[in-house]
Amino acid sequence: MKFKSTLAAGLLVATAFTSQASAQEVTLRAVSAFNLDTTFSREFQAFVGWINENGKGTVQIDLIGGPEAVPPFELGNAVQSGVVDMANNTAAFYPNLVPTGDAIHLAENTVQEQRENGCYAVIDRIHQEQMNVKYLAHAGDGIGFHLYLTKPVEGPDLSGLTIRTTPVYQAMFSALGANLVRTAPGEVYSALERGAIDGYGWPSQGVLDLGWDEQTKYRVDPSFYNVDVNLLVNLDVWNGLTDAQRAKLEEGAAWMEALNANNAEINTAEYAKQAEAGIETITFDAAGAEKWLTTARDAGWAAVEVVDKPLAQELRACLSK
Repeated sequence: MKFKSTLAAGLLVATAFTSQASAQEVTLRAVSAFNLDTTFSREFQAFVGWINENGKGTVQIDLIGGPEAVPPFELGNAVQSGVVDMANNTAAFYPNLVPTGDAIHLAENTVQEQRENGCYAVIDRIHQEQMNVKYLAHAGDGIGFHLYLTKPVEGPDLSGLTIRTTPVYQAMFSALGANLVRTAPGEVYSALERGAIDGYGWPSQGVLDLGWDEQTKYRVDPSFYNVDVNLLVNLDVWNGLTDAQRAKLEEGAAWMEALNANNAEINTAEYAKQAEAGIETITFDAAGAEKWLTTARDAGWAAVEVVDKPLAQELRACLSK
């Protein structure tokens, strides 16, 4: 596949994964779907640092890079096949592998609550069966999505607008009348600059990291959905680890997930920075906001039900409050 040739030079010289149970220390090769030192690699890089500090003699992580190492929409295939051992990724970038993964961003509860009510186990099972990966951890709780625009709207009708989308909000924006264009994040700035798109969906955090504020005039409130940035480990690699190695990774995963509690404060700071950058807020009235959020919820779950209705109902029961 194309991504294999892209990776060949870098990964062939990387430290090979050693699966023998007798190994004293193992090093896992990891890639992030997002640029390093930006918002959606933040928790993952913190996790890598925690493991490399606390897992000495047991497990270490070699963070190879971000999208320059593996293109975002190909990273799912890379971790599935074992080209990389670990990936920091979002379900929106691997819908071909886990078609019901869109349900994760529809969650109304935290990953800690999902672990308690059994939903985490369901999502982990789906990833293992369909993608050959261990669903190790989840970041992004408390970070909602927004529509960002170059021109104003008066309500939730998006007719006539061309919006950059991913599977996250494809069903919602389509139901609201938008024309949809799918691109990798790295292409959004130029598309806005050229006028090829009128806006894009993106979380509350990260717009300034990518420089998109230079082409963005408006942010639509309220936010909807919940970010999912998932830490995945190739299942063959995971099964080849010792109990101590798996336990250390799970300990680091819990530590990383606790960082989600900081997102409310980070959101507030991010909104202030967006305002300083000249991004105005469009706030719908009560009726408009209700339609906006109802469409988001109903269209999102309807899309998952088309893929697998029984599984969608099982996930909705444990992801909803």
